[in-house]
Amino acid sequence: REYTVLCMIGAGKPVSQIARDLTLSVKTVSTYRNRILQKLNMKNTAELTHYAIRHRLSE
Repeated sequence: REYTVLCMIGAGKPVSQIARDLTLSVKTVSTYRNRILQKLNMKNTAELTHYAIRHRLSE
């Protein structure tokens, strides 16, 4: 799920849209996003978006 969320963040989708698309709560998607941030040692969603695009993970 974290990989899927990262790909969707890379596509520029907001957390609320990701939650709707995956039929998850916004809180769950936010938790996934925060885990990804920690694992990749990043500080914000903009860095995640850049990472996903750079590594061709965006949808």
